[in-house]
Amino acid sequence: MAPPAPQPAAAPAASRSVTVAGLGTFPVPEGVPPLVGIPGVTDNPAPVAVPDRPTTGERAVEAARSKLGTAYRMGGTGPDSFDCSGLVQWSYREAGVDLPRTSQGQLAVGTPVGVDELQPGDLVSFYGGGHSALYAGDGRIIHASTYGVGVTETELGDMPITGARRY
Repeated sequence: MAPPAPQPAAAPAASRSVTVAGLGTFPVPEGVPPLVGIPGVTDNPAPVAVPDRPTTGERAVEAARSKLGTAYRMGGTGPDSFDCSGLVQWSYREAGVDLPRTSQGQLAVGTPVGVDELQPGDLVSFYGGGHSALYAGDGRIIHASTYGVGVTETELGDMPITGARRY
């Protein structure tokens, strides 16, 4: 009977890494002293922070905020005048999401969320589904209010809430 074939040695555990410019980052086995004074080699590079990307809802809120002060017009879908559901639809379209045109249609789609779970960009429906707004965060909403007021930011609790949706 032939002796068993030799097995490759297990790789030593790595406790840190080293970066070689132009080549990449490699694990360094435990017990290997730090590499010092070698041009282009960085021992234990500092982690690079990746900036948070805004969520779809946050992008919709940014779009709605850009329209604060814009006139209210029944049936308005933007960009120069809005009704409540037109503002929500336009803001989400700017964020890359197509929503129904009416407040009732907007309340019929998406994922239901509780008022205590609201996140920026969630749809908040009022008056039995007849009025819609975007939750802006910190207990505030952005909505196309009425003639003479237009697109405004107000307190969430100023109107009776029917429901909320997340898209």
